Amino acid sequence: MTETRVESGAVRRWLSELASGNRRWIQGTVATGILAGIATIIQMVFLARIVHLGVVEQAPASVLAPLFAGLVLAIVFRAIAQGVQTHLAARCSEQVRRAARRQIHRHWRNSGPLALGQTSAGSLAREWIDHVEALHGYFARFLPQMMLSLVVPLLILVLVFYLDWLAGIFLLLSAPLIPLFMALVGMGAEKLNQQHFETISRLSGQFLDKVRGLTTLQLFGQTDSAAELIQQRSDHYRRITLKTLRIAFLSSAVLEFFASVAIAVIAIYIGFGLLGYISYGPSSDLTLFSGLLILLLAPEFFQPLRTLSQYYHDRAAALGAGAEILARLGDQESASSAGSADHDVDTEPLTTESVTDSETIGLNSVSLAFRSGHEVLNCVSLAIRKGDVIALTGPSGGGKSTLLHLLAGFLTPDSGDIHLFGKPAGSFAFGWLGQSGFLVHGTWADNLRLTSPDVSDVAIETALRNVGLGPLLDSREDGIFSKVSEDGQGLSGGQARRLSLARIFVADYAVILLDEPTAGLDSDSEIFVLEALRKLALAGKTLIFSTHHHALLALANRVLLVSGGEVKDV
Repeated sequence: MTETRVESGAVRRWLSELASGNRRWIQGTVATGILAGIATIIQMVFLARIVHLGVVEQAPASVLAPLFAGLVLAIVFRAIAQGVQTHLAARCSEQVRRAARRQIHRHWRNSGPLALGQTSAGSLAREWIDHVEALHGYFARFLPQMMLSLVVPLLILVLVFYLDWLAGIFLLLSAPLIPLFMALVGMGAEKLNQQHFETISRLSGQFLDKVRGLTTLQLFGQTDSAAELIQQRSDHYRRITLKTLRIAFLSSAVLEFFASVAIAVIAIYIGFGLLGYISYGPSSDLTLFSGLLILLLAPEFFQPLRTLSQYYHDRAAALGAGAEILARLGDQESASSAGSADHDVDTEPLTTESVTDSETIGLNSVSLAFRSGHEVLNCVSLAIRKGDVIALTGPSGGGKSTLLHLLAGFLTPDSGDIHLFGKPAGSFAFGWLGQSGFLVHGTWADNLRLTSPDVSDVAIETALRNVGLGPLLDSREDGIFSKVSEDGQGLSGGQARRLSLARIFVADYAVILLDEPTAGLDSDSEIFVLEALRKLALAGKTLIFSTHHHALLALANRVLLVSGGEVKDV
C-alpha cells in the first residue's frame, strides 16, 4: 500500500472533475428531486384542504372528490419522480465509477508490471472494487441531495412565510443547526473514513499474502504467528469501523433531536394560536387549513436536510476512498530493477544506425540509473535487425533483465530513445516470458486465450505440442481443458513454464522477449524449451533473451555482453 498522503483539497478537486463529465445526470437527478418536492408540497396542500373543508365547513363528498383525485395524482407523480430520480442517480454513479476505473486502469498500464509488483494484489483489488464502489453514495445520493436540501426547503419556506411569517421565522432560525452539526461531525468522520480504507487495504494485502504463502508458513512452523497477526489486524479494523459507526449514529441522533424540537415548537405555536392563547402577529389569522398545512410542511422542510445528514457519511467515505485512489494515481515511483550495476563506466556507442527504422529495434544513447552514481546502462546505442536472435549474457546484476524491461516498455530510461520497428517501447505488441511463468486458475485453454481470446482449440493444441506438451496433453482425459491453478498445481515447474511459452505460439508476435527462459528447469524441459525457441527463430521471429546457457547462446546469431553499463558484442 502506498504511503503517499493526499490533501483533502486535491481529493475534492478530483471528485469535482469526475462530476463535471456527468453534469447532465446530476442535473437530471436534481430536477426530478425538485419535481418530487413540489409534488410533496401539492400533496400536503390537498390534504390540508380536504381536512379543513371536511371538518370545519362540513363540505359534501362531491366537493371533496376532486381534491381526493388531486391528492392521489400528486402521490403518484411524487412516486414516479422519485423513481426517475433514483434511476438517474444510479446512472450518474455508474458513469463516474466507470471513469474512475478507467483512470486506475490507465495508471496500471502506464506503470507496468514492475511497479505494480511492488504492491500487494489484495490492495490493488480493494482499490479497484471497494474504493471505487465507495464513490457510489457520494454521486448518487450526497451530491444531488446538497442541491435538493437548498431548493426544496426554500420552496417550503416561501409558502410558510406566505401562510404565517412567524412560523417561517421559527423554521428559518432552526434550519442552520443541522448543517452546523453536519460540519462538526464531518471533521472527524472524514479522517476516520480514510483511516478505515487504509486499514482494510493493508488487511486485504496481508491476508492474501498469507494465503499464498501458506505452504511456506507450514514448513517453517509459522502458521500460528501468521494467524495471530491477521487476528490483530482484523481487530484493529473492527475498532476503526465501530468508531465510524459511533460517529454516524451519534450525529444522526443529535440531528433528529434538533429537528424534532423545532417541529415541536412550531406545533406548540400553531396549537396555541388556533386556541386563541397567542395573539401576536399573524397568529390570530390562523385557520385549520393554514395551521395544518404548516404542521404538515414542517417535517418536509427538515427532511431534505435530515436526508443530507444521513448521506454525509457517503461524502466522508468518498473522500477517504478518493485519497487512497489519488495516492495510487499520483505514485510515480520507478519500478525496481532485477539487477544493478557496480560501476559507472564511460562507453562508446555500439552503433549509430537509425533507431526509428521500421526494420530495426533501436536504442539511442539510453541511460538508466536506479540510484545516483550507479548507472545500470550508460549511454547505450544499439540496433537489432528484424529476425535476429539475440542472446544477452553477462554477470548477475549487470543489467540484462533491465535491458529487456526497457525494450518491453516496463521501464522508462532516464535519457535516450527506444523504438521497436519504428514504434516507441510500450506501444508495440510483443511476446514475453519472465523468469516466473504467469498462470491463472482455470484450464490450459483459458491460460492460452489470455493473449488470444479468439484462438481455436486446434491452434491451442498445436501450440502446446510445439512446446513439447504433446505427450502430457494426450495423457489427460480433458485435453486442453485440463485444470491448472495459478501456482501451477498439477504441472511440474518445467511444464508450467512451457505452458506460458505456448501463449507466444498462439499469439504470433513479431518480437519475443525472454528473461532466463531455461532457469530452474530440468534437462528434459530445457530441451523442449530450446526446441520451441528454435522453431520461433526459423519462423523469422525476432528473439531477444537473457541467458547463461550454452545451448541458448549457440542458438543466437548475435551475443551481447551486458556489464558495467555497457552493451557490446562478444
